Amino acid sequence: MGLTSEQDAFGHLMEDYLKGEGGYEIIERNDGFFSTSSGPQLYFTPYEEWWPIEQQAMPFVRGRVLDIGCGAGRHSLYLQEQGFEVTGVDNSPLAVSVSRARGVKDARVLPITQLSLRLGSFDTLLMLGNNFALTGTPRRARWLLRRFHHMTTPGGRILAETRDPYQTDIPEHLQYHEANRQKGRLGGQARFRVRYKKFVTPWIDFLMVSLAELQDLLEGTGWHISYTLGPELGIYLAVMEKQ
Repeated sequence: MGLTSEQDAFGHLMEDYLKGEGGYEIIERNDGFFSTSSGPQLYFTPYEEWWPIEQQAMPFVRGRVLDIGCGAGRHSLYLQEQGFEVTGVDNSPLAVSVSRARGVKDARVLPITQLSLRLGSFDTLLMLGNNFALTGTPRRARWLLRRFHHMTTPGGRILAETRDPYQTDIPEHLQYHEANRQKGRLGGQARFRVRYKKFVTPWIDFLMVSLAELQDLLEGTGWHISYTLGPELGIYLAVMEKQ
């Protein structure tokens, strides 16, 4: 269900950082553009060091929580400490192992496309840390949003953090957006893979959208945006409620 050890570049980075070892992952885009991450420490930060929009989102959390793309468990751990029942899921077996080692009580290896009512019903779905991008493509995003509608209680909500891809002046990004549009895609659709040491993930579809594009995606899914936080350095957070 999850990545193999050879594919789990992100998980190996998390495991090494937990052991006190340093390192950075390399992000490779399918047009040949490379960049390095800001470092693994981000995934281990306590609440006091989170970005303000993530801190401001916490009062919107209620009931039973599903943390989608839980990584090293920073959001799950905080909410556990506040008394919430939290299930964390990630397709990285090593990241899930790190989450458990750090104290997340219920962390499971599960890709986003395999989420279903088999996990039970949730009041809040977390997609923090730009994790709305895990929806991948507009078509898959709408399919997942409809599935999330079935997985949540009548008052269910989604806290979705994403990057507005158009808040940039980097020529390589602007060129990528234009190439996407010429192919009939949204500008912020991207394919990435992550490298760390000798480990390489498969190519992953990411979907980064403006607020207007997000509102269009929600049509017909049973969700609407009730509140937004940010943007902060081009990243914003949408609070979605059931219609």
